[in-house]
Amino acid sequence: MSRTTTMTVRLGGALSDFVSANVGDDGSYENVSEYIRDLIRRDKERAEQEAFNRLKGELTHAFAAPEESYQPLTAAEVIARNRA
Repeated sequence: MSRTTTMTVRLGGALSDFVSANVGDDGSYENVSEYIRDLIRRDKERAEQEAFNRLKGELTHAFAAPEESYQPLTAAEVIARNRA
């Protein structure tokens, strides 16, 4: 079940002008809420992409290592190592 949260944001000066220019008849968004939700979604996607790229980099590095450098680990050992 999703939760709805109402938030109040105060903007002034250039930020307020910028938002106003992007909302309404002349802007890309119908209202400020739509604009803010889109910004949050894009930021979430960016953060997820960065996490994926970090994981991909770690896996690429791991798979490039010589096979003799691998050490067998149990799931419990991996979990404990990641908690440290």
